[in-house]
Amino acid sequence: MKDKLQELKEKKAEAFAGGGQKRVDSQHKKGKLTARERIELLLDEGSFEETDIFVRHQSYDFELAKQRFYTDGVITGTGKIDGRTVCVFSQDFTIHGGSLAEYHAKKICKIMDLAMKIGVPVIGINDSGGARIQEGVVSLGGYADIFLRNTLSSGVVPQISAIVGPCAGGAVYSPAITDFIFMVDKVSYMFVTGPNVVKTVTHEEVTFDDLGGARTHAVKSGVSHFTSENEVECFQSIRKLVSYIPLNNMDAAPFTEYTGGEKDLEFLNNFIPDISNKPYDVKDVINALIDDDTFFEVHAEYAENLVVGFGRINGRSVGIVANQPLVLAGVLDLNSSIKGARFVRFCDAFNIPLLILEDVPGFLPGTDQEWRGVIRHGAKLLYAFCEATVPKITIILRKAYGGAYDVMSSKHIRGDFNLAWPTAEIAVMGAQGAAEVIFRKEIEASDDKVAALKEKVDEFTEKFANPYLAAERGFIDDVIEPKETRKKLIYYFKILENKVDSNPKKKHGNIPL
Repeated sequence: MKDKLQELKEKKAEAFAGGGQKRVDSQHKKGKLTARERIELLLDEGSFEETDIFVRHQSYDFELAKQRFYTDGVITGTGKIDGRTVCVFSQDFTIHGGSLAEYHAKKICKIMDLAMKIGVPVIGINDSGGARIQEGVVSLGGYADIFLRNTLSSGVVPQISAIVGPCAGGAVYSPAITDFIFMVDKVSYMFVTGPNVVKTVTHEEVTFDDLGGARTHAVKSGVSHFTSENEVECFQSIRKLVSYIPLNNMDAAPFTEYTGGEKDLEFLNNFIPDISNKPYDVKDVINALIDDDTFFEVHAEYAENLVVGFGRINGRSVGIVANQPLVLAGVLDLNSSIKGARFVRFCDAFNIPLLILEDVPGFLPGTDQEWRGVIRHGAKLLYAFCEATVPKITIILRKAYGGAYDVMSSKHIRGDFNLAWPTAEIAVMGAQGAAEVIFRKEIEASDDKVAALKEKVDEFTEKFANPYLAAERGFIDDVIEPKETRKKLIYYFKILENKVDSNPKKKHGNIPL
């Protein structure tokens, strides 16, 4: 028995060595961590239980027989984050460049299957040179096996991807199907084809960073949800995200007792500017309404005219969707619609209530938006809110104009409680534009057109630019003092905990993708 135990220790030591010290040192020189170091940062100390440590590839062509490393370039297993179980895989760049091959893929599929069986999140740490060319089509088949599991797992267990190295070609599509993507500046890269291929095909010269770096995907493409300065920060952010979300679609998000006491929100009564088009930062409102220091923004640098993220209200997780008057006056456009729809659908899939803070003058006009499909993309956000059956509370802070009023979880599309501040303006359009249309003939016939227009704008504002006509018809449940908003939210979210709602029985809807 002693010899057998010694053999086991030696084999495990070999597996823990990865591709060898030289390759580990090379990884560190690049400012990157190893696959095992990443898992240690991500999980609670001592909680990781590895599976399939002795798996090796079964290919013998192209001298692969001489390089049969244990783990086959990916570490898999289970562990805990704040005491809650998760499944993890971490690609090991020191072994065959972390390339995906038959048994590498089988290990990932196996851990994903386990996650579905036991109902826990899957966290994938991606650092790979792509498909293992020596194994040919078997590698491509491995990617497809993973894609299928990503799709079947979607909406059942949360899926989180950390990109901490190159991710190219077919490898980008697995993270793209997952719920959240984390990238590290100057370390992470995602692209379908690299700079050399781009230059050959389109004659464009572009750097790795500009083509598919973390900042590009955070700001321009919206592919990435979170950007970190280094890997330590990245894994801390993943742990923070997990603290807001349930383990699966049948579970509730974790509760964190709030001990901060009652908040003094008197300042909110005078927060909205008297001038209708004067901007303010909606994040100030968010932070006032939720528990202290609990706002965790998603997609912070993309489509900044809409703010989305997680927070806690009296200890309970909520998803927040808010128009941002500081950027484009808070209008909805195609990018913000996509961003909002994706976030709303995640929250709905995983039983996270939604708080909507509305100050929207409409959809962004112009040929660029129309030609790029703002109608189709705007409909995504509308569809997402209509489809969502989780508790939804909307607060109209100021503007709620036109179709955007309907889209932002109005009462008409199953908003549970729709409240308004006295500063709310609910109308088909702004007072200036409305007066120019309704009173066009009277203004043109006037000797002083400027004074006549002002008079009609004031008349329209007094009659329509307020929340009371909507409240008369029950489209607004209550008009409240801003300082009372947090108390109202605590009360209404509490009574909505046992909400039961459903959609018609069907295979699935046809969201306008």
